[in-house]
Amino acid sequence: MKRTVFTFGLIAGAIMAAMMLITMVFMKEIGFDKGEIIGYTTMVLAFLMTFFGIKSYRDNVAGGAISFGRALTLGLMITGVATLCYVATWEVIYYKFAPDFGDRYAAYSVEKAKQSGATQAQVDAKMKQMADFKEMYKNPFVNAALTFLEPLPVGLLVAVISAALLRRKVSG
Repeated sequence: MKRTVFTFGLIAGAIMAAMMLITMVFMKEIGFDKGEIIGYTTMVLAFLMTFFGIKSYRDNVAGGAISFGRALTLGLMITGVATLCYVATWEVIYYKFAPDFGDRYAAYSVEKAKQSGATQAQVDAKMKQMADFKEMYKNPFVNAALTFLEPLPVGLLVAVISAALLRRKVSG
């Protein structure tokens, strides 16, 4: 099981990490809105490795049968490995190459609020919220925890769906 988890988890993690790097390099051209769409689309595609990992384990290791619980466990472990790759990549990018990300994102968020017709009080509240976020985000543990939560829901959903689709009882 470990081999399947690491093989498919690392492939999914590499896909997400590569796209994150590419997106960050071209962030000025892409923008935050499109970057978010690209990021979550990539996560869905990368987490398809969960499906293929469960299928591979079922067909090649488990003799063609796997319970929902076992498939879900496998899917969650693949998701965990992939998500840890994503977090590790972000931590390196943020602290080594894009320490100004918080400032750029805060400026974008405040500008977006202004363009949406927010009142000055709402803009001021957004500015305070973003200042608090930037301060909190400087802590590597908080930064890592918040980053972990980005792909996790996508991975959990794909793991549950994959486990449901791929479960198969022993025939006989």
